[in-house]
Amino acid sequence: MAEALGLDFGTTNTVLAVADDAGAATASVAFTSSAGTADTMRTALSFMKDKALGARALKVEAGQAAIRAFIDNPGECRFLQSIKTFAASPLFQGTLVHARRFQFEDLMEVFLRRLEAYAGDGWPQAKRLVVGRPVHFAGASPDPALAITRYNEALTRFGFPEIHYVYEPVAAAFYFARHLKQDATVLVADFGGGTTDYSLIRFETSAGRVTARPVGHSGVGIAGDQFDARIIDHLVAPEIGKGSRFSSFGKVLDVPSNYYTSFSRWNQLSVFKTSREYADLKGLVRQALEPEKLELFIDLVEHDEGYPLYQAVSAAKMALSSSEEAEFRFAPLGAAGRKTVRRADFETWIADDLARIEGALDDVLTSTGTAASDIDKVFLTGGTSFVPAVRRIFTERFDASRIETGGELVSIAHGLSLIGERDDIAQWAA
Repeated sequence: MAEALGLDFGTTNTVLAVADDAGAATASVAFTSSAGTADTMRTALSFMKDKALGARALKVEAGQAAIRAFIDNPGECRFLQSIKTFAASPLFQGTLVHARRFQFEDLMEVFLRRLEAYAGDGWPQAKRLVVGRPVHFAGASPDPALAITRYNEALTRFGFPEIHYVYEPVAAAFYFARHLKQDATVLVADFGGGTTDYSLIRFETSAGRVTARPVGHSGVGIAGDQFDARIIDHLVAPEIGKGSRFSSFGKVLDVPSNYYTSFSRWNQLSVFKTSREYADLKGLVRQALEPEKLELFIDLVEHDEGYPLYQAVSAAKMALSSSEEAEFRFAPLGAAGRKTVRRADFETWIADDLARIEGALDDVLTSTGTAASDIDKVFLTGGTSFVPAVRRIFTERFDASRIETGGELVSIAHGLSLIGERDDIAQWAA
């Protein structure tokens, strides 16, 4: 039996890892589904009715298999992605899936049960489950205590004797610290899908054993998903009615902007589809001055275009990391779905988000009285760290020789499993 299983339940991807008994090496848990074998799993679920399973039973897939089921069965498949973004939201009280209500903890359990099934005999029988958690959860007014309560409710159903929580950047720091040749003060910046988290830690080696002293933490509920939302808000939302107007009792009013806030969070479209807001939106079509735009909006929601939209936005954002211009292509918009995006414009759109990301970095340095020159190593992890404007935040403060990247998808899970093998795990727990 493994001592510990590290769980990085991410907004975009989920990874599980185990360490050997000596805590010297780690391995990701492999998952085999209808989409093949992988050691990372997209945090996504699909639900379909299946008569063979009974009247109320649903066929559930996770990860890439869920995406494939959604693409192959348009209109029949309910698709949910980035469910972690709902964890700390008091407003999220569950969602209906084919007439069955699922709370957050139900969705988390269903997702992990599928991973357990995909892992088969490779699912570890561990004494400890060590779970990553962000310093600050995503959302407008996140409730971290609520999020942990929901996590506990879902995870205790698996029967682990012990469950521990560790800040995600702390786990990433531990993963990177294995390669340190001398004592060091380390700053880890973890850019997830929903949050940016910083952890400042002092690592020291004594008698061959690594010890750590947490110096400080900070974070903000902004990361890659928010950058995606900015692209959608500027390129897509105006084509589906943002800024348009409608007539009501002799007055001309603006179409409510909150509809487009929901839409720009593409991963929440499937929940928006069952909301009162969406019902209100459909009622505005007859009163709209540009009804064709709202009809297009409704078509995108009805045809579950959230994932294709994500692919289009992700492709453009990735291209902008290496080029000054990129093509945004989203066929469901018709002729308006092909536009050239300049990196300079993108950086203008995300300027406020970059300021908050940099502000959180200022917070951890200021609150701990740490100067940039006092930091020996800076580890950047997560896909958003490749966005040039994000990287400049660090290259302008720290010497390039101190900045390292790597293990963007696995560093947190592997760090969690390594921490789980230690007898001083309480020192590392959040």
